[in-house]
Amino acid sequence: MGTSVQVTPLCGVYNENPLSYLVSIDGFNFLIDCGWNDHFDPSLLQPLSKVAPTIDAVLLSHPDTLHLGALPYAMKQLGLSAAVYSTEPVYRLGLLTMYDQFLSRKQVSEFDLFTLDDIDSAFQSVTRLTYSQNHHLTGKGEGIVIAPHVAGHLLGGTIWKITKDGEDVIYAVDFNHRKERHLNGTVLGSFVRPAVLITDAYNSLNNQPYRRQKDKEFGDILKKTLRAGGNVLLPVDTAGRVLELILMLESYWADENLAHPIYFVTYVAPSTIDYVKSFLEWMSDSIAKSFEQTRENIFLLKYVTLLTNKTELDNAPDGPKVVIASMASLEAGFSHDIFVEWANDVKNLVLFTERGQFATLARMLQADPPPKAVKVTVSKRVPLVGEELIAYEEEQNRKKKEEALKASLIKEEELKASHGADNNTSDPMVVDTGNNQISPEVAGPRNGGYRDIFIDGFVPPSSSVAPMFPCYENTSEWDDFGEVINPDDYVIKDEDMDQAAIHVGDLNGKLDEGTASLILDTKPSKVVSDERTVQVRCSLVYMDFEGRSDGRSIKNILSHVAPLKLVLVHGSAEATEHLKQHCLKNVCPHVYAPQIEETIDVTSDLCAYKVQLSERLMSNVLLKKIGDYEVAWVDAEVGKTENDMLSLLPVSAAAPPHKSVLVGDLKLADFKQFLSSKGVQVEFAGGALRCGEYVTLRKVGDASQKGGGSGTQQIVIEGPLCEDYYKIRDYLYSQFYLL
Repeated sequence: MGTSVQVTPLCGVYNENPLSYLVSIDGFNFLIDCGWNDHFDPSLLQPLSKVAPTIDAVLLSHPDTLHLGALPYAMKQLGLSAAVYSTEPVYRLGLLTMYDQFLSRKQVSEFDLFTLDDIDSAFQSVTRLTYSQNHHLTGKGEGIVIAPHVAGHLLGGTIWKITKDGEDVIYAVDFNHRKERHLNGTVLGSFVRPAVLITDAYNSLNNQPYRRQKDKEFGDILKKTLRAGGNVLLPVDTAGRVLELILMLESYWADENLAHPIYFVTYVAPSTIDYVKSFLEWMSDSIAKSFEQTRENIFLLKYVTLLTNKTELDNAPDGPKVVIASMASLEAGFSHDIFVEWANDVKNLVLFTERGQFATLARMLQADPPPKAVKVTVSKRVPLVGEELIAYEEEQNRKKKEEALKASLIKEEELKASHGADNNTSDPMVVDTGNNQISPEVAGPRNGGYRDIFIDGFVPPSSSVAPMFPCYENTSEWDDFGEVINPDDYVIKDEDMDQAAIHVGDLNGKLDEGTASLILDTKPSKVVSDERTVQVRCSLVYMDFEGRSDGRSIKNILSHVAPLKLVLVHGSAEATEHLKQHCLKNVCPHVYAPQIEETIDVTSDLCAYKVQLSERLMSNVLLKKIGDYEVAWVDAEVGKTENDMLSLLPVSAAAPPHKSVLVGDLKLADFKQFLSSKGVQVEFAGGALRCGEYVTLRKVGDASQKGGGSGTQQIVIEGPLCEDYYKIRDYLYSQFYLL
């Protein structure tokens, strides 16, 4: 049998809930994504809580809440303690996303699910990998190789490839095949016939217009609103799709020479842009090439102003403006407060660039038709005063006294336990406190005060060991030059440097003023809330800038990849069933769409065996290099080693002849360039390659078959037997390896 693979969804199937999936490969448990929603509903994590202690490794695919939002809570409360793997941008931007989520919640509620320290602790365990880097697991995961690949959608977004015994398990959700301003398209199409492909159906029912058309509509509606004297609010995520929107606005403002201000408001806005400036190698090829030529960083923003609190926005000059603010769901953060203020003005516009999460204010406003009024809760944190402050201080003092008393009692008990057995009464310097019988001769008359004086003045406390100071022996080593030192004691550890670098703020470790005041503010405070009914008179527009492949593209990519088995997750029930039926007809016969906590076995039907190549066999094998590999034709017999392991041995009799095998994958476009370099006149005509006057090359048959079987594609060379025919044929053979 092949590698054993089981998939168990923990959240995010047949709906648009956060993503979290358990994938077991030969008993090694991967948790792929650990998402939460903007409601931070603990009930969504019930399935995860049952398996968290058994997780061996966590793989994160994107730096947003839906993919990693539950990581701090799971590590603090659910017993998750596995190693975590991600790309560098997912690590850095995911950290800032969680900071922004916490600070947004803390301002409007007594949020206690996790703290900033919990976030730091969770992200300390992240191992960062680069794209296409093969990471070999050890211990229980011996033989498993993981590698991140480009997914598109978000900066650092990852398609995970897990390989064991030559079989690939691909996890690809929220990918985008289109090249964008700051991101390359996904490389999912480069994988062919993996054993298992896990992908999502989120966008399978949506088809997008061309990018140029979308960009024009986006700019036109902004300009129209601003010229009419209105403000524009773009609710966004903290550090994901907002980067593409910022570049769009920068480009449009430069092209149209607009003077209206643009503000990017999150608790970590300056930190986000500072980190992004250092991630150019993770962005599109055009950005990297432009930087090499001009040394100009595309994220040196000219039109967008970065803010970290709403006071700065309120103090901005009056007039039409564009505000980009988190959170995209409008459930919390600056976007919520700004919407409440601006919703009543018909001139204003709220422009949604992504679908709101289920049961959020953003999703409600995106309904067709939108509501005319919505009920919202407006909360703010205010300092305690008067009797509330006095009561709070008294309670804090009482808690401090209780903690101090408890600490002293524990310390005394520890001292008794550690020293009670070591008391040596034979030592004349040690007072035996265990003998409480005092002789009358020493104590004096019972009716006098001598006995009390003796006890109060000379009996040591029970925790005393001896009336002398401890002596510690110096064990340091010395040589002719002085004390020997260990250089490792003076090296700053990477973890310490990372910890210093990941504090909210710029790359120099300085806190943003607004964020620092919020984090460091220890004044007693409380949250005051009130329910309001907001009249929605402003314009509400949704334009799809989510950066995901649409339904048509998803189907084409899946047909090209042609996995042996396909698992569908994350998408509405309608979208999931639609894509499932399409794939059963056009992609492969084994398509699964499991429910929450339903374990499906997608073990490969292929029979794979480990064999040892004997030295006698390998000494007679002639290997030929093909790309990164070396191949050879081998005739051998199967035997066993002393350890009962299968081994390939040389055949005892003469090997039978075999037909020549051409190894390689020829693309006619590449072959056209090759022939041109050899001076052959060549052109495409009717899907075939015409070489010179008489010879034509064409491919016939399908490159792949339904279910991922090997195809019957052949290259046919047609033409009269002439000098050109044999020359072209020799050139064609040179593109392959003959075995």
